[in-house]
Amino acid sequence: MGKKHPRTFPPEFRQTILELVQNGRGIDDLAREFEVSAQTIRNWVKQYELDAVKRRDGLTSDERAELSKLRRENKRLTVENEILSKAAAWFARETNSIPDKRSSS
Repeated sequence: MGKKHPRTFPPEFRQTILELVQNGRGIDDLAREFEVSAQTIRNWVKQYELDAVKRRDGLTSDERAELSKLRRENKRLTVENEILSKAAAWFARETNSIPDKRSSS
């Protein structure tokens, strides 16, 4: 069975749910009414509170975006470094700067 992709919700919908929670509506009631899991709503509330600096036990949305960007860049640089390292070794062997690994000396 294939991996189930999480549903995505427009920012306006999330904002509406957050406003309802702030106005005292219960998360479980909202989850049933809008057919969203209660955990999803809890995650939205937590992220809202992190972004609003009402809590400090996680990353803000900006920090998450920056971390994701840095991880992608790190992966790209690691791949580029591996390619350059292999190319340098190849050129060194081609110019006889270092002995070939296959030689008997």
